[in-house]
Amino acid sequence: MSNPRALIFWGGWEGHEPESCASIVSDMLRTEGMEVTSVEGTDVLLTGDLSSYALIVPMVTQVASDKGAIGRLCDAVRRGTGLGGFHGGMGDAFRDSPPYQFMVGGQWVAHPGDIIDYRVEVAQSEHPITTGINSFDYRSEQYFLHVDPGNDVLATTTFSGEHAPETAGTVMPVVWTRRYGKGRVFYSSLGHQAHELSHPEAREILRRGLVWAADTSNAGS
Repeated sequence: MSNPRALIFWGGWEGHEPESCASIVSDMLRTEGMEVTSVEGTDVLLTGDLSSYALIVPMVTQVASDKGAIGRLCDAVRRGTGLGGFHGGMGDAFRDSPPYQFMVGGQWVAHPGDIIDYRVEVAQSEHPITTGINSFDYRSEQYFLHVDPGNDVLATTTFSGEHAPETAGTVMPVVWTRRYGKGRVFYSSLGHQAHELSHPEAREILRRGLVWAADTSNAGS
């Protein structure tokens, strides 16, 4: 039996260090027994059978969408390919594509205060992605997103209002899963730059989430 295949496509805004992050995630997935293809740009979405991948990981911030490419990506996920990713690489990938944002379940809109200290609260302790992980402190951009109320939220953060008074008391999803057709979708807003992928809880949530989205035997239910 062949190993499950994963596709990472990376690029866009360099501030998110997409090449370095892609390398880290590639190693993470290979350790999980996946055969990884990592390519720069989005042209890969226009070629080949995307449904042959168990998992697709977008890692592109602020790139223009191609309607045909997004259509093929959405179709692959709808038919059962997993979609997983983090921060702006997935949550701010295609600002001009409502179909992509509908599939993901949210879209970044702000990070008041830029890099700040905040708390991540685990909302579900029995889900395979978060089981055994306690709430934790984190230093990064605290993402304010427009989110689908149908998401299955696994972790949240509460805005203090210090940097944007209108957000005071807002409880914002940080980690969620959802279904899109037959496909599993996982998203975490953690991971602004490559060094953050060494944060123990953030890294473990990402690892488990990607495996869950790929729907391999190690992912739980």
